[in-house]
Amino acid sequence: MSASSCRFHTRKWVKPEDLNPNGTLFGGSLLKWIDEEAVIYAIVQLDNPKVVTKLISEINFVSSARQGDIIELGITATHFGRTSITLTCEVRNMITRKSILTIDKLVFVNVDPQGNPLPHGKSIISYIKDRFPEAEQA
Repeated sequence: MSASSCRFHTRKWVKPEDLNPNGTLFGGSLLKWIDEEAVIYAIVQLDNPKVVTKLISEINFVSSARQGDIIELGITATHFGRTSITLTCEVRNMITRKSILTIDKLVFVNVDPQGNPLPHGKSIISYIKDRFPEAEQA
């Protein structure tokens, strides 16, 4: 996956509480940030606040981040199923653009208030300019 295939919108500052005993970014902290960002992305795309994580594929830690680094999370929709959306993710160092982590597939399922899969009727990625045309003029 190339960095150009993802849109990088979310940035995180690596702080002391985010570090593991080796002095690098704790993978669990990074995965929490990714899951939060990805579910927000899925919620916006599917127009439903009831979305659940179904699958996260192989996680490839490419390099480390250290205290003080600013990292960017890039997420893009790659497929719409009947009740699901599939995303891809890359995390990179904002300054050096060096890749830190890649995930080829994150799948989220659109659910009804009882937690049952719910068809969403979506088939294309929507952007802020599509939702709020006046935002383009601002």
